[in-house]
Amino acid sequence: MRVLTLLTVLAVAIVIGGLGSSPFAAAQKPTAVANSKRPFEPAEQLFYEAEFSRSILRNLDVADFKFSAGRAPLGESKNDESNAAPYTLVFKAEIASKGFFTRLFNLNFRERVESVVEPLSFTVQRTNIHDEQGKRIRTTESTFDRSKGKMLWTQRDPNNPNREPRQMITDFSGQLQDVLSAIYFIRTQSLQVGKSFDIFIGDGGRVYKVPVHVMEKKRMKTILGRVDVLRIEPELFGPNRIIDEEKGQFSLWLTDDHQRVPVVAKLKTDYGTFDIKLKKITYGPASN
Repeated sequence: MRVLTLLTVLAVAIVIGGLGSSPFAAAQKPTAVANSKRPFEPAEQLFYEAEFSRSILRNLDVADFKFSAGRAPLGESKNDESNAAPYTLVFKAEIASKGFFTRLFNLNFRERVESVVEPLSFTVQRTNIHDEQGKRIRTTESTFDRSKGKMLWTQRDPNNPNREPRQMITDFSGQLQDVLSAIYFIRTQSLQVGKSFDIFIGDGGRVYKVPVHVMEKKRMKTILGRVDVLRIEPELFGPNRIIDEEKGQFSLWLTDDHQRVPVVAKLKTDYGTFDIKLKKITYGPASN
C-alpha cells in the first residue's frame, strides 16, 4: 500500500513506508447518495500543499497534491456493469514530492490514482494506481464486481515485465470505496458533531472497516475566508486498520456547508506532523 487518505492516506505510506494488515470482511447495505447535485459535480479541481514539522524543523514543503472530480460517459469509462445512470464519476489524484523531502532523502516520489465510481450507489468499480518511488515503479489495478461480490487486485512491476504479477481476489458485499473515492463519499454525508459512521474501503487486495467520527465545529481561516468547519477523524491506524504497523492520527477539516470542501488535513505520526492545506479550487473541466 501507499499513502493516504483523506487528503493523504494517499501520501503517507510513501513517506512512512510499507503497510499491511489482515483482511476485514464487510457486509453493508449501499447508502444511496440522493442529492443529484453533489458539491463536486460536474467537475472540480482541488490543489494542496503539504508541509512537514518535527522538533526544530518547522513547516517544510514536502509535497503537492492535486485532486479532480468529473464525469465520463459509460462508453469511455470501460464500465461493464449495467447502470441506469448515463455516466460514471471519475476521481483522480496526483501527489508529488518536492523541496525538503527530495533533498533530505534524495528520493522523488509521485503517485497517480484514478477511481471510477457508479454514481447512484456511489460504489467504486475500478481503481488504477501508478506509484513511483525513485527508480521503483509499481502499477496496481483493482476491479470491483458488485454483482459477484468479488474484488480483483493486481500489481505489476513495469521495470520487470517478465515478473509474474501479484494478484488477490477478495469477497465483499454492499457499498465499497477506495482511499480516493472515500474522500468524496464523506463530502456527501450528513455530518453532525458527536456522530460517527463506518466506511468500507477496498485497498491492497483487502477490505477495511474505517469508523469516521465527527469531532467538533469551529471557525477557521482558509483561502475561502474565515468559515465554519467540521473536524472529522477517520480511524486509519491500529489493528485491522489500513495502517496497522504505525501509530498516528489523521484529522480532516471540511467546510460546514453544502460544498463540504476539504480545506485542511493533519497527519500526526512518530516521524513528525504533516499539514496539508488547500491552496486553490477551480470548477469546470480540468485543463491539460
